[in-house]
Amino acid sequence: MSTGTRRQLRPTDVKRLNRTWRRGTENRLSLILESVTGPFNVGSIFRTAAAFGADQLWLAGNTTPPTNPKVGKTALGTDRLVTWHEGMPPAEAVRAAKEDGYTVIAVELTGDAVPLHRARLDRDVCLVLGSEDHGCSPAVLEAVDEVVYIPQVGRVGSFNVGIAGAIVLAEARRQEWAASEPDLSSS
Repeated sequence: MSTGTRRQLRPTDVKRLNRTWRRGTENRLSLILESVTGPFNVGSIFRTAAAFGADQLWLAGNTTPPTNPKVGKTALGTDRLVTWHEGMPPAEAVRAAKEDGYTVIAVELTGDAVPLHRARLDRDVCLVLGSEDHGCSPAVLEAVDEVVYIPQVGRVGSFNVGIAGAIVLAEARRQEWAASEPDLSSS
């Protein structure tokens, strides 16, 4: 039980804490956005990707780029922290990620999809998020290595794509960190 007063960390302490977690992070993590057109969603995904240390984002199909002012308003400059590739067909983006050594995993509801908590994400993975209305295309689902879904118990059938991205990115890092949690006592 703590005897002191709980307080928020100062900016220097936050940087030190984040540096500790970064040292315990080795797996590469990337995303493919397939025809994600909502500027808020794209900006939110960029910001989350930067927070979880994603290396790359492939903007496939007609995904709205971060050069769109509405994306920039939500991304808050984080598009400068993640390498991004624009304007390629979705299957080409999957191929590029595989050639770069990633296991490519779509986030979609399919008959063979694995629940997120059972998926093996503690390796170099590239996660594919499909469009807001139609999800991942059949061509992408054929091209990827695996498919996962986010279990839900409420009365809603899907998540907003930006939220889904945050959930799967967090789970990928959680699995990696659970395997060898950084020592935070020295922070």
